[in-house]
Amino acid sequence: MNYRKEIDGLRALAVIPVILFHAGFPWFSGGFVGVDIFFVISGYLITSIIVREKQAGHFSIANFYERRARRILPALFFVLLVSLLPAWFLLLPHELIAFGKSIISVSSFSSNFLFWHESGYFAEDAEWIPLLHTWTLAVEEQFYLFFPLVILAFWRFRMRSLLIVISLIAIISFTATEWGWRNFPEANFYLIPTRTWELMVGALLAFYLYFKPMPQGKFSQAVSLFGLALIFYAIIFFNKDLPYPSVYTLFPVMGTALIILFTHADTWAYQFLSLRIMVFIGLISYSAYLWHWILFVFARLYTGDELNSSLAGLLSIIALLLAYFSWRFIERPFRNKQRFTQKQVFISSLIVSLIFISIGLLFILGDGFPQRFS
Repeated sequence: MNYRKEIDGLRALAVIPVILFHAGFPWFSGGFVGVDIFFVISGYLITSIIVREKQAGHFSIANFYERRARRILPALFFVLLVSLLPAWFLLLPHELIAFGKSIISVSSFSSNFLFWHESGYFAEDAEWIPLLHTWTLAVEEQFYLFFPLVILAFWRFRMRSLLIVISLIAIISFTATEWGWRNFPEANFYLIPTRTWELMVGALLAFYLYFKPMPQGKFSQAVSLFGLALIFYAIIFFNKDLPYPSVYTLFPVMGTALIILFTHADTWAYQFLSLRIMVFIGLISYSAYLWHWILFVFARLYTGDELNSSLAGLLSIIALLLAYFSWRFIERPFRNKQRFTQKQVFISSLIVSLIFISIGLLFILGDGFPQRFS
């Protein structure tokens, strides 16, 4: 798959609104839709990789999981490690117990289930949960576990059969979303059954663009701009009072899909998304996502109050600086297959996960270590 730098620009368009929404800036009241943009991108890129390798005859589940581990775990483990220190000094005993549960769930990629039971994403107390944002990683990891198996199971049949299956999964998931926000809004927000359709939209795009050329001409110019308009509309005019995810989620999802499908070098959307600053922020977007939330939460815990706009803006900049550090010195080295073998990646990932699970259990069994305070 050829590198598309506008996709990195699209990642920037996803992470910046998320950060500024969490920072409390009112012009980004719908910034939470950045998560939906990430889901569509993820579905598109992951499926593109699988289809390309299956067509070439060298797809391997082990290699697939190795790439995901290299991509996700090093930066995540580093952020978890750094978060232990402020958690120890700032969290009250019952909060440290909850933090221990969070560490266990993050390390086992089940944090979306934990937070489903503990807190609504838009609830006031959610702003004091340091690892709340990791629910998205859990959704993506659960997707990585089941989706390659779906492709492998139906690949032996005609391609049309596989596309029908993916389309059915998307339709069922979207229907569940519309039912879910009316009956179980927290589960609807956090759990993968009602988020899968967003990833499936990306998957369908991957199949189309692998076998068909990207549309060209004036039509693609207009449609790609319309995709940007849908995303900007959602970012500016959506707010946390909307039922979400729901039919409203079609705005960022379809906007992202139109950009992926119709944006090429001759479009204005491409010129915007391929700006150097957009591509750079897109490259560090994963680490920026990991860092920004824990900075905001621990700052609130330290001050005991909500963030003012000056502090929130400063922390947003610090998050980007830390993201560059993580990307440059953590993410990139671990993606280098010359430095770490597949066996080393799997064994070290397992060991570090078990260490963090043990730390989480220690916080719980130690009853939050109330002796930390006089």
